[in-house]
Amino acid sequence: MLSARLPGEATERRATLQLDTSIWVYALIRRAHQGGAFATVARKGDARGGSVLVKQVNRRSGEARLYAQATRRDGEMIWMQPVVGKDETALDAYIERAARIDPDVWVVEIDDPDGRHFLVEPVESQ
Repeated sequence: MLSARLPGEATERRATLQLDTSIWVYALIRRAHQGGAFATVARKGDARGGSVLVKQVNRRSGEARLYAQATRRDGEMIWMQPVVGKDETALDAYIERAARIDPDVWVVEIDDPDGRHFLVEPVESQ
């Protein structure tokens, strides 16, 4: 999400410009590719406003992590880990439940041997 002040507008009031989810997702995939990781869309959601889950896997170590998009009360976008643990089966079960509840959800899978998620927004740890 981008935030910009309009000319002549008071500093307390801001206009918020939202990036389409599809553009954001493909930018994340590009960052991962440029960093030497493999990334793909595992599930395509609503192009304009779907929420995003990022599944980061390390096939060498057999570990996986899941990050879910969230918004703080102040409007800042953050990432949280909705599932405790690194078992890929548990993460996949969460993704299935999330997709049943929200059919607009996107799932991006990043395979990186260094365990990087390539998210630029804050990530809250458990």
